[in-house]
Amino acid sequence: MKLTKYSFGIGDRFGRQGQAQLQAILDAQKLGADITPVWNKSHREHSIIHTTPADVRREADAAVAALNWTGPYCVDADHIDLANVDSFMDASDFFTLDVAEFIGKEVPPEQITEFVNQYEKYLGELKIPALDEPLDVTRSQLQAIARKYLPAIARAAAIYRHIAQAKGAGNFITEVSMDETDQPQTPVEMLFILAMIADQAIPAQTVAPKFTGRFNKGVDYVGDVDQFAREFEQDLAVIQFAVKEFDLPQNLKLSVHSGSDKFSIYKPIRAALARFDAGLHLKTAGTTWLEELIGLAGAGPDGCQLVCQVYTQALERFDELCGPYATVIDIDRAALPTPQQLDAYDGPTLARTIRHDPNAAQYNPNVRQLFHVGYKVAAEMGPAYLDALTKHSDAIAQCVRENLLDRHIKPLFLP
Repeated sequence: MKLTKYSFGIGDRFGRQGQAQLQAILDAQKLGADITPVWNKSHREHSIIHTTPADVRREADAAVAALNWTGPYCVDADHIDLANVDSFMDASDFFTLDVAEFIGKEVPPEQITEFVNQYEKYLGELKIPALDEPLDVTRSQLQAIARKYLPAIARAAAIYRHIAQAKGAGNFITEVSMDETDQPQTPVEMLFILAMIADQAIPAQTVAPKFTGRFNKGVDYVGDVDQFAREFEQDLAVIQFAVKEFDLPQNLKLSVHSGSDKFSIYKPIRAALARFDAGLHLKTAGTTWLEELIGLAGAGPDGCQLVCQVYTQALERFDELCGPYATVIDIDRAALPTPQQLDAYDGPTLARTIRHDPNAAQYNPNVRQLFHVGYKVAAEMGPAYLDALTKHSDAIAQCVRENLLDRHIKPLFLP
């Protein structure tokens, strides 16, 4: 399998918005953007909502059949490891190998020495086309990179080989993910991480590094946009060089995780892609669930009341729900309205409070982030929530489609 130049990870907590998501991709295609949809859902999300990877495959296949989609599409086993990958084997053809927790694990000294000896020809001043300044590679730096990243890439190789044994090499797409770590990878680190991936014969088609700044769930990028733009371009330059230097897949591209709603960096991403003629994989997840809430809020009193119920319970269970997401949310509890205050909102006001429109006076990113982590509450409502999705499906679908097309796809991929 070969991933196309542009691909888009479309998460869907409750598996009801496949057609609306695919319609946005179809609309983009009519406007001139060819994008491969990739339905993604993590083991954690499946565990909370009590779904299975097979449910995601059924959603994707059903949407494709209903809308007569003839292009490629994938189902992503998102953020998997050896401990949970087996449950994704049958349903998935895209595997995100999450190895961030293995960064910095113990590695035998002889492996470090072997790696440094293998790549010592790059010591000194290393000129990479499209980089304004050459990289300065030192022996101590190379040793530190080997010590830090060899265990992670070895783990990625173990997961990849396990999948390949079950599915057959070439029958799935591989992504190596290292974004959930503390520090961003430097251009020198990225170069030799890619060398390690090549050494392990992992046919990675996308790689997800850690970037400077915060990629909080469901809200805009927090950080220095200019610095992000520099890092993004540096990574593109390094990938372009490494593909030729280490014989990596020609279509290897960057993957941006928690990419939904990062409106302030879409313009520099688009400019960099144009400069390098590069591809992109961008993952969205909770934005679809939030659009469900927005659709419900605006659809009528019953939908509005249900959204308020989710909020009330999420606020009561704040620590429980926010704990697993502590590194990717920033909620000011003092800026959260009380349940009584939220109950007093009419539907349009509640929708504007949740919708990510920085220019709207009523938009509250704290409320939005709490809702983002509160999908467990809706899952526990069972039929009460799912029946509401069915009843108000048209209003919700419009929100989902417009959000993906107008706020995400157009700024990234269309003139």
